[in-house]
Amino acid sequence: MYLRKLSAVIASVLLFTCSASALGLSAASAVCIDMDSGRVLYAYNENTPMQIASTTKIMTALVVLENCSLEEQVKIPAQAVGIEGSSLYLKTGEILTVRDLLYGLMLRSGNDAAVALAVHCAGSVEKFADMMNSKAKQLGLENCSFVNPHGLSEEGHFCSAGDLAVISVEAMNNPDFAAIVSTVNYTFGNRTVVNHNKLLRLYDGAVGVKTGFTKSAGRTLVGAAEKDGQTLITVTLNAPDDWNDHIKLFDYGFDNYPETEVISKGQVMARLPVLSSNEDTVTVVANEDFNYPLSTDEKVEIKLHIPDFLFAPLHQGQYVGTAEILFNGQQIGEVLLSAGHNVAVKEPTKSPGIIDRILDFLT
Repeated sequence: MYLRKLSAVIASVLLFTCSASALGLSAASAVCIDMDSGRVLYAYNENTPMQIASTTKIMTALVVLENCSLEEQVKIPAQAVGIEGSSLYLKTGEILTVRDLLYGLMLRSGNDAAVALAVHCAGSVEKFADMMNSKAKQLGLENCSFVNPHGLSEEGHFCSAGDLAVISVEAMNNPDFAAIVSTVNYTFGNRTVVNHNKLLRLYDGAVGVKTGFTKSAGRTLVGAAEKDGQTLITVTLNAPDDWNDHIKLFDYGFDNYPETEVISKGQVMARLPVLSSNEDTVTVVANEDFNYPLSTDEKVEIKLHIPDFLFAPLHQGQYVGTAEILFNGQQIGEVLLSAGHNVAVKEPTKSPGIIDRILDFLT
């Protein structure tokens, strides 16, 4: 499938930008994005950098998962003890695994867990923030800057809803991250942490992601929900009624832009003439499925990039071209095409010998 940089998709395949009042949202900034395609289904004030509170921890967990093993042991440094806000109440010298700290980070939103993981992963909070910013640059993000791993208000620490959506898509594509944020409660040692994300209980199909709150940032929330094979990521920043905002965003996305089958694996896309064979044509078939979120009145265009004819022999599955999928004139995907069946070379005609001609004459 054609791979897209999600940040570019947000910039160029934006469905529309409208006021929050269009859905009756309380949020100062909001985004709803289809996870698989990267298509933005709803956006309001999505490029404005804002404080994001503990939704910062989505990037924290992503960087840790990409650089540490879940079973690594972490000795809690004094620096991590007594951090203000949500806490696991870690003790200096206590030893926990990266896995346990990640659950404490994402379910209880432990700020002490964030610092402990940052120091373990990078040696210091400052170096870990550099890693967070390097990851943001790798993702092509332009409206975010990270100074700490927990999201407590600090100068130079901010992110836009659009960039946070891209980070969340990247994180949810990590199976370990997805498993953690969909967990309702988790026990390790003598601690049990309960997920602060009420969407897991409020919305059928919710599978994540992270809550956040500080007085200066207000209520921040990233959600994820699955329905009929489609996953939506939703982001709200400074949203007093964030739970209902996300329910509205999920319903809006699923109801109006369901995942639609554009091309199915094995679908016959064309027939091509074949030379040097007893067969006149060969079927050209798609190698994979391609789905895209579309409203009932939206259409995509499919352009086939195939030759005018082929030469035998051909074997089933042999590459013969591509199908380019366009939406509103922009490429949104590409599917490889192959020969649908084997085609043998035409056997040369054998000229009859003298004996064959005599026998034919006598008979």
